[in-house]
Amino acid sequence: MPELPEVEALGAFLRENAVGKVVTRVDVAAISVLKTFDPPVTALGGLTVTAVSRHGKFLDIDCDGVHLVVHLARAGWLRWSDSISPRPPKPGKGPLAMRVHLSDGSGFDLTEAGTRKKLAVYVVRDASEVPGIARLGVDPLSPEFTPDRLRALLTDAGRSRIKGVLRDQSVIAGIGNAYSDEVLHAARLSPFHPASTLADDDVSRLHEVIVGELSSALSRATGLAARDLKDSKRTSMRVHGRTGEACPVCQDTVREVSFSDSSFQYCPTCQTGGKVLADRRLSRLLK
Repeated sequence: MPELPEVEALGAFLRENAVGKVVTRVDVAAISVLKTFDPPVTALGGLTVTAVSRHGKFLDIDCDGVHLVVHLARAGWLRWSDSISPRPPKPGKGPLAMRVHLSDGSGFDLTEAGTRKKLAVYVVRDASEVPGIARLGVDPLSPEFTPDRLRALLTDAGRSRIKGVLRDQSVIAGIGNAYSDEVLHAARLSPFHPASTLADDDVSRLHEVIVGELSSALSRATGLAARDLKDSKRTSMRVHGRTGEACPVCQDTVREVSFSDSSFQYCPTCQTGGKVLADRRLSRLLK
């Protein structure tokens, strides 16, 4: 799933390559991707791309005051082409959901792999009209995200597991499954640690790690073409997606906890005092 660094990098790529160009046509290959109907998607035709911004994991493409807002979800992506195919796509064929044509012949496709279709596109007059944006929490790379702010958020979360709190977009906007794994590994915290029970030193370290991990990921992604962002993210992960491999810090084996529809990875030595966490589909934490 694209998270804050990748979405921010996609925004930077579009600011360089799309801003100033006119939207000539929008082809919808999967009608289910559209979550709004007023303004219609056809209203984008003839408008100029004037700005591109990010809200959490939402990409906001401003076209003369009409916003094309995209949430790429778990398996969505934006594929840029300097010479986009002028042929209208066949509805329901392959991963293509939407194609945006620009005035110089370039453009981009919004695609989604797999059968679980969660990619969402909104055409709105104000980005705050998108429900997911309206309820976003603090951006972790903003000045408002301070150690004191993080402490207050963790206190409000009570005994909720820290992994879930970091992923909750209404608490902190932009962190998903992958970077929460990386953050918790770097902060040497168990994914199941109750949020409100972290000591002050742990909160300070967690804040430093969140900002540092996301800033480093963004730095790696900056300047990359859209097609290269996925590989950059994948190769930079220390524990996420590394089940069975050696932890780069302590050489212990990276373990996985699976749920019904997701999983996360961690290092027992670095994060749980050597304890192995049980598969949550089957049992509770091994004692």
